[in-house]
Amino acid sequence: IGGFNRGYERLRAQNFEKKTEGDLKEGYYFGTDLPLDHPYVVGRKINLGPNKYPEDVSDPTAFKVIVDSYFESVEKLAHDILRILASTLNLDEDFFQDYVDTPIAILRLLHYPPQPANASSDERGIGAHTDFGGITILLQDMIGGLQVWNKDHSTWVDVKPLEGAFVVNLGNMMMRWTNDRYLSNLHRVINKTGKERYSVPFFFSGNPEYVVKCLPSCEEASGGAKYPPISVEEWITGRYADTYGTKDNATAMKDLSVEAEKAYA
Repeated sequence: IGGFNRGYERLRAQNFEKKTEGDLKEGYYFGTDLPLDHPYVVGRKINLGPNKYPEDVSDPTAFKVIVDSYFESVEKLAHDILRILASTLNLDEDFFQDYVDTPIAILRLLHYPPQPANASSDERGIGAHTDFGGITILLQDMIGGLQVWNKDHSTWVDVKPLEGAFVVNLGNMMMRWTNDRYLSNLHRVINKTGKERYSVPFFFSGNPEYVVKCLPSCEEASGGAKYPPISVEEWITGRYADTYGTKDNATAMKDLSVEAEKAYA
């Protein structure tokens, strides 16, 4: 993966639970496609820059068209979901308009190999975690393996795939925003099927300069704000530092800006 969080991510690069050598998955990442001279790219905003499309596919042009079309469609769906959420929070339908402008948004094409028969009990396709951003829209195949934690019963529940349907999660950013009125769910993937598993999650985190702070309606309902205001970029940078094992936010930002550094050296 390059400095804009684009391209191929090797097997076990990410490590959520820190119990093994890494999560048993690999993927290819795309995002909001911006040219090198865009102000956000020049300013090295995290996860914003040009896409990097694979060349070793049967039809690179058709592949790009499909990826770009899907990205555009699922981004529009995220906007629609946010409008619905606004209505549930006593906000104007267009409240999130500034948030969705030129967003940090990542589309991942993920491959989960089947767990080896002799795998440790700690082996995960992806370790238990909550999502970083505002909304996650997941397209998955029919293999299964996704599990959600049921806090009331202290158990993991299988999320059985439903053909033609998305799985939609709210992330930690939305939890902060709503003062825990909406919670991000703890989930993981364990692929014990003996088959290859594929999924396509879309992570929508919003404009990097947008400041997320407790919504007035949520603060009044709970008697105060539980979390201080934070910019989208600051929040996302910190979460990458946590899951990729970098030492601090500054290190994470540097690691994710390699290509931008080269382009503007």
